[in-house]
Amino acid sequence: MSQKAVVNICVYGAEVICASCVNAPSSKDTFEWLKAALSRKYGQHCFDFIYVDINEQQSDREQTDMCKRILEEEFFYPLVTINGEIAGEGHIQLSHLHQKLQQLV
Repeated sequence: MSQKAVVNICVYGAEVICASCVNAPSSKDTFEWLKAALSRKYGQHCFDFIYVDINEQQSDREQTDMCKRILEEEFFYPLVTINGEIAGEGHIQLSHLHQKLQQLV
């Protein structure tokens, strides 16, 4: 029985909803929704879900850099990365994430 690699899914966000995403769910709600939806669809696959608050200090350099880019308004939040690659930002579309995940699972 082969073991599948862990897919890292990171959601960057803040408690305050992004000004450009007023009608979208909060970052934390997006994180919980993705966790449930992807676990249900890819139950046999191993995901590592991480939520990163962009307003808190991070110990990981990659996360610190991404938070800085979001705070400098280079990207909207919530921002989702899959294995370190940006998969969506602002109003997250599940279909776009599925396309990225199909390449990995």
